[in-house]
Amino acid sequence: MARFQIGRIEGRWEDFVPPIRGGQFRHHVELGAKERNETTVSPVSPCIHAEREVKHQGHVCPTLHPIPDSSSQSELAFLDSLSKEEIVLNTNKYPALDTDTQHEITKEYRRLHNQIRVEGLYKCNYTAYAWELVRCSLLFGLMLFFLRTGWYCMSAMWLGWFWSQLVFVAHDAGHMGITHSFTVDSMIGMIIAAPIGGLSLGWWKRTHNVHHIVTNAPEHDPDNQHLPFFAVNHRFLGGLFSTYHERFMSYDGLGKILVPYQAFLYYPVLMFGRFNLYVQSWVFLIQGQGPQKGVAWWHRWFELAGNLVFWYWFGYLVVYKSIPSGCDRFVFVMVSHMVTMPLHVQFTLSHFAMSTADLGPTESFPQKMLRTTMDIDCPEWLDFFHGGLQFQAIHHLFPRIPRHNLRRTQKLVLQFCKDVGIPYALYGFVGGNKKVLGSLAEVSRQAAILADCQRTISERGDLIYGH
Repeated sequence: MARFQIGRIEGRWEDFVPPIRGGQFRHHVELGAKERNETTVSPVSPCIHAEREVKHQGHVCPTLHPIPDSSSQSELAFLDSLSKEEIVLNTNKYPALDTDTQHEITKEYRRLHNQIRVEGLYKCNYTAYAWELVRCSLLFGLMLFFLRTGWYCMSAMWLGWFWSQLVFVAHDAGHMGITHSFTVDSMIGMIIAAPIGGLSLGWWKRTHNVHHIVTNAPEHDPDNQHLPFFAVNHRFLGGLFSTYHERFMSYDGLGKILVPYQAFLYYPVLMFGRFNLYVQSWVFLIQGQGPQKGVAWWHRWFELAGNLVFWYWFGYLVVYKSIPSGCDRFVFVMVSHMVTMPLHVQFTLSHFAMSTADLGPTESFPQKMLRTTMDIDCPEWLDFFHGGLQFQAIHHLFPRIPRHNLRRTQKLVLQFCKDVGIPYALYGFVGGNKKVLGSLAEVSRQAAILADCQRTISERGDLIYGH
């Protein structure tokens, strides 16, 4: 990015809303000095449903109903009221959004970063990774042992747990948290993801980097866009345009059937999460959505070859050649994939129940990360089970801190939160699950209210027109 720098801002940098999120700008040479100060930025509406359109790559894309009728107007009014209520709750709970307050938070955040660097918390603990290697080797060895003895369900369980442990290391590598070298860490991550796990690190990085930039933003964060299975926020009930997937996500059909029961479907759906990762990985690789040029041009071909290796050793050698009957093969595949469900719970646990409100461009980065992310409290001896994902708030503040240093970093972040007055969301594993289920149930309740509203308006319309 340095080669594109044309100067430095004197004094404070004032954040603004980019066009993709509703900001409106004109080219610099077209404006006079007075216009530059007054009209280049238009703040985003605090209620996203009140906006009629969103600008995306030079095109105008509808976010809701282009020509609202009485029914859609009622929907908008209901959803807008929920958005306003969420914004009020957030502004009352977190520090003020004025420029001085948020700049002070940013200043303290930079001091914290310097303290972390001085204390050596960016340095990787390679001894800890040696233990990770021993643990994963033991799990894989147990899988082979039980496979050879004919205990296929037990073998499948060890394989699923082996994959789960490897995902934690791939996550570290994807954030350059092991060697801090892009090429070396990418190689580590791709070897784990593709030939061993049958997935694509490139796909994960493409979505995960966006997730870290616009965490929990319904329109922009692909990690909380799960229609028709889940609507993690009331905004999805009106339909919205995904700037990541570049398509309109409608709340209709299957969504209206599943979302009212999403709190009950949460765990069953996540049992099949790994199958979804296969699909997403192959779509990414076949369509060539990754880098085409630069130092990562070859990653796609490496991962395609790696995935073929995976399906050879897992699909052919293990499932087909080592297991005699079709029934046992089916059970082996299903058990090995379903036991990874706690991992998918961990992926969603830290964000599904947290704020999705857009508080505008003045909100500082650290406040937004702490507002949209929760941590899970657990004893230190259980850290291997969570793989560092229990420190998601810490990780979102400092994504390149190696996983095994996150617990030490947590103490510094707790003091930072106390100094600047930002609440730090910390729940036990059971408490965090209850909060997520409660949040999903609340959206289901809102969906039921919206459906009743639509049904009432429809019945009134039928009476008016004599149907």
